[in-house]
Amino acid sequence: MYAIVYKSDGFPICRQLDGVSPDPVVTWTSESDAKAFITSKGGEADFQALAITDDSMDQIAKAMGCPVESLMFDPYPG
Repeated sequence: MYAIVYKSDGFPICRQLDGVSPDPVVTWTSESDAKAFITSKGGEADFQALAITDDSMDQIAKAMGCPVESLMFDPYPG
């Protein structure tokens, strides 16, 4: 799976759900799909696709300021 994150600080694109905190991280099943979404929105300068691994999950949690155990992932399109 791949998440889309800001290049500057590693903070992921999230989706807000009522009663859920922090916001779930939206993911794509392939890097090419995630990059195609970034390109379709003209975001190549600001965003990157990040493979979901143990290390990247730790980095995302640190950027979001929450424990890694509280991260939620939801495939796009949902």
